Amino acid sequence: MLDLKSLNWAVKQIAEEKGLAEDQVAEAVESAIAAAYKKEYCKKGEVVKAKLDLKSGDLKFWKIKTVVDESMVRILTDEEAAAEEPPKEGEERLPRYNPDRHILIDEAKATDPNANLGDELQFELEVHQDFGRIAAQTAKQVILQKIREAERDSIKKEFINKEGEIISGVIQRIERGNVFVDLGRAMGIMFFNEAIPGERYRISERLRFYVVAVQEEEGKRPGIILSRSHPNFVSKLFELEVPEIAEGLVEIKAIAREAGNRTKIAVFSKEEGVDPIGACVGQRGTRVMAVTNELGNEKIDIIEWHEDPAKFIAASLSPAKVINVDILPRREAKVLVNDDQLSLAIGKDGQNARLAAKLTGWKIDIRSQQNPDAVQEGGVYGEEAAGKDDSAKAESGE
Repeated sequence: MLDLKSLNWAVKQIAEEKGLAEDQVAEAVESAIAAAYKKEYCKKGEVVKAKLDLKSGDLKFWKIKTVVDESMVRILTDEEAAAEEPPKEGEERLPRYNPDRHILIDEAKATDPNANLGDELQFELEVHQDFGRIAAQTAKQVILQKIREAERDSIKKEFINKEGEIISGVIQRIERGNVFVDLGRAMGIMFFNEAIPGERYRISERLRFYVVAVQEEEGKRPGIILSRSHPNFVSKLFELEVPEIAEGLVEIKAIAREAGNRTKIAVFSKEEGVDPIGACVGQRGTRVMAVTNELGNEKIDIIEWHEDPAKFIAASLSPAKVINVDILPRREAKVLVNDDQLSLAIGKDGQNARLAAKLTGWKIDIRSQQNPDAVQEGGVYGEEAAGKDDSAKAESGE
């Protein structure tokens, strides 16, 4: 009889430490006991299962055989098997009949009249609880492997639902620009190209991150890819800070971002009487200030989304004041501004106009009203983005 008190305590402790259900740990223990039993008392090809009653301490063992016929397996003599050549590349063969794990249909019917092809029949085995050193070592390896597998599945299930969400973590180490983040039960990684340019990270610093993806590699824990430069990181921060967005009264239609410098975000109110820009800015700018502080004082332009392309393009060039927008074929727009607004509309190194083009998805040609024939340095903004889905569009946008 097993020491149930110690076993139950060990199962509960492992389950608590690894964040697993007690049933999962108990299944791992059963698999380990079955492996030890097979190592000590059974043949290599047999499939052995074990069942442990944690209340009474009773152990049961049985082996499993699959019901087959001549169409499902290759029945060979020892001489035929020895003379058989290995399969050629791409050649498919039926599995070889193995009496340790297969049982022919006629024999199965004699044991169970209701047996059908493909069924698994159970044959009880004699109960043993004494295992040798090698069998015990096998059991230890099996239980560790099963617990690791259960832990990987548990972590994947926990974090797969957090893709596209914000998560908090503590920076554990930095290697070659890649930041490794302790997320509690899992380790996340933020590659150097997902970091905000110019932002400095310190060991043991707690920050918020955007979960880009949860990737799984065979035999390893799920890899949780994090980002702070992703455009939707800004969207989710606003969702946390602005109740109207979380409740669905205000919608983020589009977002364009150059991480570390500037972001433009287009918002739209679904409820009459709700000011989308005011809701995002907050009283005395508290809401937008909370977002900019998280982003290291990155500038954020909040504009109102319009269905009319001309109004939307004019608003997207904020803070510059636009006099006129001419909508041209092939998603192109010609924008006129006063001379004193020209540099503001284009922005430093063309950043304002470039972000406006990304935000709207239109080519934007900015010209002075006083000299409309003069093409500005940099030409038409947004040529690469025209006609394509902008990767900076928010998830909730068009």
